[in-house]
Amino acid sequence: MFDALARGFREARNRLSGLTELNEKSIKAALREIRLSLLEADVELGVVKRFLARVEEAALGSTVQTRIKHGGDTHQVTAGDQFIKICNDELVKLLAHDGEVVAYAPSGSRTAVMMVGLQGSGKTTTAAKLALWFQKQDRKPMLVAADMQRPAAVEQLKVLGEQIDVPVFNIPNETPVAICTAADAEAQKLGCDVVIYDTAGRLAIDEPLMTELGEIKSAVTPDNVLLVIDAMIGQDAVTTAKSFNERLAISGVVLTKLDGDARGGAALSVKEVTGAPVAFVGLGETLDKLEEFRAEGMAGRILGMGDVVGLMKDFEDVVDQKKAEEDAAKMLSGDFTLEDFLNQVRTIQQMGSLKDLVEKMPGLGGMMPPGADLDDGELVRIEAMIQSMTKAERRDPNSMVREPTRVARVAKGSGHTEQAVGELIQKFLFMKQMMDGMGQNMGMLGNIPGMKNVAMARNMRRAMKSGKMPGGGMPGMPGMPGMPGMPGMPGMPPMGVPGMGMPGMGMPGAAGPASEPAKSMKKLSKSEKNARKSQRKRERAARKKGKK
Repeated sequence: MFDALARGFREARNRLSGLTELNEKSIKAALREIRLSLLEADVELGVVKRFLARVEEAALGSTVQTRIKHGGDTHQVTAGDQFIKICNDELVKLLAHDGEVVAYAPSGSRTAVMMVGLQGSGKTTTAAKLALWFQKQDRKPMLVAADMQRPAAVEQLKVLGEQIDVPVFNIPNETPVAICTAADAEAQKLGCDVVIYDTAGRLAIDEPLMTELGEIKSAVTPDNVLLVIDAMIGQDAVTTAKSFNERLAISGVVLTKLDGDARGGAALSVKEVTGAPVAFVGLGETLDKLEEFRAEGMAGRILGMGDVVGLMKDFEDVVDQKKAEEDAAKMLSGDFTLEDFLNQVRTIQQMGSLKDLVEKMPGLGGMMPPGADLDDGELVRIEAMIQSMTKAERRDPNSMVREPTRVARVAKGSGHTEQAVGELIQKFLFMKQMMDGMGQNMGMLGNIPGMKNVAMARNMRRAMKSGKMPGGGMPGMPGMPGMPGMPGMPGMPPMGVPGMGMPGMGMPGAAGPASEPAKSMKKLSKSEKNARKSQRKRERAARKKGKK
């Protein structure tokens, strides 16, 4: 979603790579790349000029240290690294705001949130998403259907309210002001402590719209006035925000459709132009796809450094810790089946789009080739192929290697080619073989529940191998479904990120010298070697028989 924004920063870093100092000439060349990408991403011109001026001032006044000591270790730092850090600091200043994401009313009163915006911005859906968000904060919200302008707007809100078990208040054939005025008493009667007003919009800003919204605001005195903006309208987002802010003094902005083809420039422009911070971002159609806006996370994703905090929140929302521990125990013991793998795929699907997931992983977002796209449909295809297998085949994928006719049946049942089914089986078997090499040092990702213990398991195996601790069975260690050891991210070429696979993200350790799974392979006894040799002979014979 931030391809246009990120491109310039990536090019700027490349221009500065290998340099040991920042001078006026190199800085101006880097800033030229950033300027082009910001303008291409629909960032407002005045915002671009002010941002670049601040970066230039900070960069020219800084001294580049090529070696930095941290935690007792000395790290090599380039001029490019220093420049990107300056950009990160300025981006955070540009986007950050003090205080809570929403303002709550004093104890005993109901918190009022007024949703405003143009038609088509996703205002009604966002109101329901926000109600669900309040539920997660242990609040009891009520939705008020005050959009009497758009046909079926009231019915739409009622349907969404039923989905999340939130009451929806409306008075047929009444004016929006009368409906909103009566809503507080109804919320008190129902025991609700948050009231969300879904107001009407127009195709364009006009005086009747602003007059109606002004009257509603005077009647209900909301604690929050949230402007919902479609991020895909580009420069118009700034114009819209200015107009609403002048008349209604908005307290925050919700950017919707950031998961689409939005260039992301509105995210950088709105706060600088209006003074109202971005409070939430919508990243999907389902009601759970509303995230609190975090300046550090946004800056990290734009600069290709990932968003670990956002990634952890995604994991916590969809991962059951006990189930994760059971899956990890299976993975480390080798008792991991295609049925378990299918559950991993479904976990990843719940976390959102693959592209969004990769952008949050430190280092991976910047490694994506320009123009590369991640195909979420690949997860659907994997699911279809596994579901077309029998339970016996899921437990023993080798049966499909021994009997190729099974592959043909699965291919026909899932609507895919035999080659695609064969590749899935090969990748899965390779994953099982490589499982012992997973869990390398994960840096900040070790903070994710269960991930730290995967690295611990690897260290314990090394210690046992070196004789520094007694040998013995490896206990099941907690793991993260969908993270270590999963073969290939759909539509993405193997990039050699050892131990950081998931469906479609290249085979674990597929490229680069950093991956050396053979060194951590378990040594087999003579009888085990003979048994495996016999097994391979039987499989070769079965394959030859199938080709005839």
